[in-house]
Amino acid sequence: MLADILAQLQKQASAGESGVAAAFELNWQCLEPEAQKLASLLSLFALAPIPWSLVESAASYSSLEFDLKANCAVLVERYLLQELVEDTYQVHDRIRELLQQKLEDLAEADELKRGYCQAMVAVAKDIPYTPTLIEIAQATLAIPHLGEAATVYQAWLSNDLIWPFVGLGRFYEGQGANAQALPWREQCLSAARERLGMNTPMWQLA
Repeated sequence: MLADILAQLQKQASAGESGVAAAFELNWQCLEPEAQKLASLLSLFALAPIPWSLVESAASYSSLEFDLKANCAVLVERYLLQELVEDTYQVHDRIRELLQQKLEDLAEADELKRGYCQAMVAVAKDIPYTPTLIEIAQATLAIPHLGEAATVYQAWLSNDLIWPFVGLGRFYEGQGANAQALPWREQCLSAARERLGMNTPMWQLA
């Protein structure tokens, strides 16, 4: 349980300290730089289950060339990450918040954000105009993370700005959920016009 992670972190706090933040700092200082970078990358993902394939993709785009699995195991052992099922992970919201603070201290912060966004763009481009049920099922776990790229990390999407919105729209329209697709269409137009100063309906270009 994620609650167990917090409980373990609390127990690890030194006698004069209390709270998750203090215990988190103790664990963070014990991590090698590679594990710190991986943890920081994981903080970019949404508060939802994270498929390992997405982590690998984001790490590749971020040019992280160390042993991801070994460092992932360290994060799990340190109670900074939970393995839900095989190759699916999640970061607790408070831990994620603390990791995001550490991310901003890294020299590679922008590179990690760009890598994350590139991975999400790749996911979006793999969602066809009319996805099958199998394709919808395959994309489902990525959807919250696609939404994170679209709403939080637009500044790192560069020329691929519209793609996360396009992917989200296709995902919901493919299920006949037009009401859920519409806000993403509207946000796509708004973001494109704000970034590019365009009146062209960018959604139609994708």
